[in-house]
Amino acid sequence: MKTNNTTLTSLLGAGFLLAGQLAMAEDGEPVKLGLMLPYTGTYTALGEAITNGLKLAIEQNSGQLGGREVEYVQLDSEANPSKAPQNMSRLVNSDEVDVVIGPVHSGVAMGMLRVAKQTGAITIIPNAGLGAATNELCMPNVFRTSHNMWQDSYPMGKVAYDRGHREMVTITWDYAGGKEDIAAFEEAFTEAGGEIIEQILVPFPSTEFQSYLTQIASLNPDAVYTFFAGGGGVSFVRDYAAAGLKENIPLLGSGFMTEGNLAALGGAGEGVLTTLHYAETLESEENQSFVAAYQEAYGEMPDAYAVHGYDTGAMLIQALDAVEGDSTDRDALIDALAAVELQSPRGPLRFSKSHHPIQNIYLREIRDGWHEVLSVAHELLESPDADCQM
Repeated sequence: MKTNNTTLTSLLGAGFLLAGQLAMAEDGEPVKLGLMLPYTGTYTALGEAITNGLKLAIEQNSGQLGGREVEYVQLDSEANPSKAPQNMSRLVNSDEVDVVIGPVHSGVAMGMLRVAKQTGAITIIPNAGLGAATNELCMPNVFRTSHNMWQDSYPMGKVAYDRGHREMVTITWDYAGGKEDIAAFEEAFTEAGGEIIEQILVPFPSTEFQSYLTQIASLNPDAVYTFFAGGGGVSFVRDYAAAGLKENIPLLGSGFMTEGNLAALGGAGEGVLTTLHYAETLESEENQSFVAAYQEAYGEMPDAYAVHGYDTGAMLIQALDAVEGDSTDRDALIDALAAVELQSPRGPLRFSKSHHPIQNIYLREIRDGWHEVLSVAHELLESPDADCQM
C-alpha cells in the first residue's frame, strides 16, 4: 500500500509539473534574463561584448531556453557600486527576472551578492573577478562563468620566474579586483623565489601614469607585472611603450590588460605577455566556429568577454533543457546549472563545488596584433575556494 501511494504521489507530481510546463508554453511566457552590465562609461565595450555573446548562443539555439522564448531586461550598471543593491532589487522584485546576469565591476558584485543572498535570485557572474563571490560569500544560487583574479594571474608568477626575472614591480588600480590580481601573481612569484621590490597602487579610475612610469624607470626591475583593464589597459600599455620602458623592462600582465584592446594598442602592445583563460587564436573547432559566427553577427572579432557571455548562454541552454524549461523550481535549476559541462571556445569547462569554472589558463604574447598562444600555463586550474561553506 505504501508503494502504491508513493507511486501515485510521484505520478501526480509529474502530472502537475507537466501541466505547469504546458501552461507556460501555452501562455507564451518567456524566460526573463536580467542583464546588469555596464552600457556606458569605461567598461561599455565589456558589457556589450558579454551581451553579444549571450544572445549569439541563444540565437543559435533557435532563440529559446528549454523550449521557451527569451526576454532580455537590460539595465545599465554604470559600473557604480553604490547603485548595485537598488538595481539588483529592481530586476529581481520589480522586473521578476528568472536569472540575473552580471556584473563586470567587482565593487558592483558586492552589492549584487547582498541582494542575491536576501532573495535567493539565481545570479550568473560573467566577468567580475571578486574572489569572495565564489569563496567567503559563496551561495548555491550564485555561479561564475568567467574567472576570479587569482585564477588568471597566479600562473604568471611561475612563468615570470622561469623566464629569469628575479626582482619585479607590480602596479594596479587601488581597488579590490586589482589588488586581488597582483596579490595572486606576487604569491606565485615569491613562492618560486622571486622578490617584489615595489607594489604601486594607482587611484581608481585614474589613467595618469607618467609619474609611476618614472618611478619604475628609477627602480629598474627585471620586469613589471600589472593589472589594468578597458581604457586603462590601453593607456598604460601605450604610455609604457612611449616612455621607452618596454625594450629594457618586459611588461607582463593579466590578460584583461590587452583583452578587447588589440586594435587600440597598435604597435605598443607587441611582445606583451599575458595569461588568460581564452585567446582568439585557439585552434579548436569550437573556437573557430565561434569566431566565425561572432564575426558574421557583429562584424568584429570576439574576445574573452564575448566568450563569458556565450558560455553563460550555453550554460543556460543546457540547464533549462535538463529541467524541461521549468524555471519555477529554483532548486532543480540550480542543480542543473551546477552539473553543466561545456566544450567551450576557451576549452573544456566545468564547475567546482563553489560554482567557479575549472578551466585552462593560457600564456599569450601579442604578435602582429593577435594574442598568440605560447603554451597552456596551467591545465584545468581550480580556484582554491577553501572558505566556501556550501
